[in-house]
Amino acid sequence: MASPYQFQGTGRDLQKDLLANWYRRLENAPQEGTPVAYLFISGNIGELLRSFGFELVFPEVNALQCGIKKVAGDFILKAEDLGYSSDVCGYVKNDIGLATSGNRGPFGTLPKPDLLVCNYSGCNTYIKWFEALAEIYGARLFLLDVPYRRTGEEERREDIEYVVAQLEQLAEVAAEITGRPYDPHRLSQALAHARAAEDLWVRILEAARHRPSPIDAFFEAVFFMAPIYVLRGTAECVEYYQAAWKEIEERLTHKLGPVSEERFRVVLEGPPPWPHFRTFWELFKRWGVVCVASTYSKVGGIWDFGLRHDPARPLESLAEYAVNCYTNWDWTLRRRMLERYAEDYGADALVIHSVKSCRSFSVGQADVRDYFTRERGLPTLFLESDLADPRYFAEAQIRNRIDAFFEALEHRRAAVTPPLA
Repeated sequence: MASPYQFQGTGRDLQKDLLANWYRRLENAPQEGTPVAYLFISGNIGELLRSFGFELVFPEVNALQCGIKKVAGDFILKAEDLGYSSDVCGYVKNDIGLATSGNRGPFGTLPKPDLLVCNYSGCNTYIKWFEALAEIYGARLFLLDVPYRRTGEEERREDIEYVVAQLEQLAEVAAEITGRPYDPHRLSQALAHARAAEDLWVRILEAARHRPSPIDAFFEAVFFMAPIYVLRGTAECVEYYQAAWKEIEERLTHKLGPVSEERFRVVLEGPPPWPHFRTFWELFKRWGVVCVASTYSKVGGIWDFGLRHDPARPLESLAEYAVNCYTNWDWTLRRRMLERYAEDYGADALVIHSVKSCRSFSVGQADVRDYFTRERGLPTLFLESDLADPRYFAEAQIRNRIDAFFEALEHRRAAVTPPLA
């Protein structure tokens, strides 16, 4: 029997097609003479590099693909054989293992970089990561230094000017490598596409205010958010979010949600355990848990707080975006984000997934748990594993913690619900 719904599955299916086409372009780049730049998702300035004709590679995306395809463990062991400590970021070790194994992963063979752009936004591991890649590949390295956002500070004009000056230098480097001059008009066109996609993405995320939520803002959002991170600034990215919004709109009309019955609404802090992603999701699904807001879906842009790229101010808006990446905010600013999500989205609890090898996310999370539990009275579940290393996921232990937490929430809810007359 045919489905009565026209658009369900659109977001997932189109995302797979877009990423498959993107990886094919990357694999063909050396044969076609296309220059390649590597950079990071958080605070990335991909539109600027694409305006010079670069194809872009994002090592974190490759690492999570390796994790979800269950090959990250082998690459991590390869890096540890080379001397990398067990405490080093799992993404880094996956990437080093991949780079020293012919650059071939589950997505095909990646091209070597002509330029490494270390957009240092919140994570100091980035610098050492790209220094290592520069040595492996013999590629040119450009460090984009992004000032940190601290509590009580408004966005400082001198910080934006500092980043803009570096972007101007990067444009000179890109022109030297590609032989193309900087074209502000081409960049502005890309930023117009970026802004349109950002508007649509915020509409999708904010749909989770409804009951039932039509989207899981963590477990589903990791698929829906991929195009805005790897293809932002392109027409195909805008077309993707136009199609994805139709799916969410149809869910709203028919009151469809990611679980059959929405019983608990949570805000989730931290990245997913990619090698065990499906198992992790199922442990929450069995309790009817829907994540209505998450910080991980903001690692590449805090657009639901008003941030947008501006075609009229191309370099300035790229700088503003880089400064206002989630991992570039201090913990008080991040905590305020979580407070706003808990209130605006009607959350029953906060879930923190602490990642062993990612200090940018994990340092300070225990204090956040104590604050929400003691000061805000919001039940908070604290879980630990890793985003890339499969060895640190203890399914039985995590299952027990999740089951005990939501069982207690259920009893607490029953205790405060008056009996029927």
